[in-house]
This record gives sequence, structure tokens and C-alpha cells, in this order.
Amino acid sequence: MSTSHVALPTKAERHKLFGSVPPIKGTKPTEKEQMVDLQNTPKNFLFALDSVGISNVKHPVNIETPDGIQSTVATFELTTSLVQDRKGINMSRLTEQLDAYHQQGWTVSNRSLIEFAQELAERMEQTEGQLTIRYPWFFTRKAPATGLSGLMNADVMHRVTYNLETGVANVTVGLVINVTTLCPCSKEISEYSAHNQRGYITIEAGLDETSMDGFDWRAALLDAAESNASAPLHPILKRPDEKRATEIAYENPRFVEDMVRLIAADLYEMKQVVNFFVECRNEESIHQHDAIASITFDKRQDA
Repeated sequence: MSTSHVALPTKAERHKLFGSVPPIKGTKPTEKEQMVDLQNTPKNFLFALDSVGISNVKHPVNIETPDGIQSTVATFELTTSLVQDRKGINMSRLTEQLDAYHQQGWTVSNRSLIEFAQELAERMEQTEGQLTIRYPWFFTRKAPATGLSGLMNADVMHRVTYNLETGVANVTVGLVINVTTLCPCSKEISEYSAHNQRGYITIEAGLDETSMDGFDWRAALLDAAESNASAPLHPILKRPDEKRATEIAYENPRFVEDMVRLIAADLYEMKQVVNFFVECRNEESIHQHDAIASITFDKRQDA
């Protein structure tokens, strides 16, 4: 086997070969106090903005659940309002605050998110602070016959705003979970069986700040989705479990229209929920398309 020798120039020479150039002699200030602050220079910039900030920020968090503290990775969107006479915000303060909370051992809850949004508005000297956080939530699920358990997960969301002028916080929570749906029409007309599919349930619920403490909203939204489906999903199914799971689905046929109406009824009965959005999307097993239905309802307008 032959080898060839390559005569390499130095690393600095290699960098120069591939386009690197030496730094120029700068003329602008290097001290923060002497630098021009474009964001905070007062001027009429035509419009105030509802929100400005950063999104798709991944960060480790601890979340508060009735079963204890759970560690996970969340995706953040951090924003504030922006007054008309300022060009922009100091965005570094957003991640600076997130890191400060992390260093203090922050545990995420709706109440702590309200405090975070309030401090965000104060730090940025704006009227409103806003944040959205999404993360996977893991919970234990037992098989319907054998009782064997495994971990399931749902995608969870919090959306919080805090207005410094009014002192009002708005809290919306959400959950996306998969279920089994069995077609009522197929069951009615077929000689042998009925087709079923995986349904994707999305729920967003606005919470009443005065009654949300102590409300296990994750479990409540999960139950609203799964108890109204044809059947829930399971991480572990032995043959006796599979038999029971498919029988449960056959006993509870559901159209997407049925799903959103039944879930809406459960949410309507929850006193902690003031408004909600529900969507069901089925990946159809006998069609190439999906079936979809949704409802938006505000209980305050119904009062």
C-alpha cells in the first residue's frame, strides 16, 4: 500500500488561503456607555407593536405536576409590547432573564409564569410581557386488562400575558394528545367490522386566574380528550389488552364532529375554564386525506 505526503502550510496560512483577512483598526466605541443605542433613541416610529421578541428558544426546565417535579426540555417564545416612540427592544434581556430564573432553580407553573411575564414587561419598560412555553409531559398509563404500565406523553403549552397598566394576567393552557377513533358509519354499514384511525386532539383553554390554583389542568384536559374518544392509546398491550382496547373502541364509535362536541361539553362544565378551542384531526385509514373538526367557545359571552 502506497502513501502520499501532503506538505501543509501553517494553520494561519491555511485560513488566509481560504479567505480569512486580518481585523481592521476600528474607529467606533467599544464601551457600552459610549455606544449609540438605536433601540432607545426616542422618535416617532409610526406604530406601537403588539409583540416583539424571540422564539424557538430551547431550554431545560422543571415543571410542577401533581406527581412531583418533572424535568424536561421546553421551547420558549418571549416577547413584549413596544411603544411607538422606540425603534426596538433590547432582546438580550429576554434570554438574560430566562437564564437568571434557571440559575435560581425555577420550577414552571402557571403562577410562576405570570411572575415571569410581569418581570419581563418591567425589565423591558413596556406595557405588556408575553411568553409561550411548550414541552412534552410524561405520564403513566396502565394496560386495560393486564395492568402493565408504561410511559405516555402529550405536548403541553402555556401562553401567558401580563399587563402592567391593568395588573391583569391572561393564562391559556393547551394539550395535544393522540387517541383512537372508530368510524360510526363504517360500523353501521359493514358486515364484519369498522375502520378506525388515530385522532389528534388539540385543546386550548383560557383559565380563570382566581380559581386556577390547585386545578390539575393537565389531567383534566387529558381526561376530556381520552374519555370522549373511541379509546385511549397505550404504550404496552398484551393480547388480552389488545382485545379489550379494540372492543372499547367498537363500543364507542366517534366522528370528528362527535369528538369536539363531547370534549367541549366537558370543558364547559369546568368552572376554572373561561374559554376554549378544541380540534380533532383524524388520519383516515381508508382515505388519503384527513378529517377535521373544531370549535371555539367563550363562556363569558354565554353568561
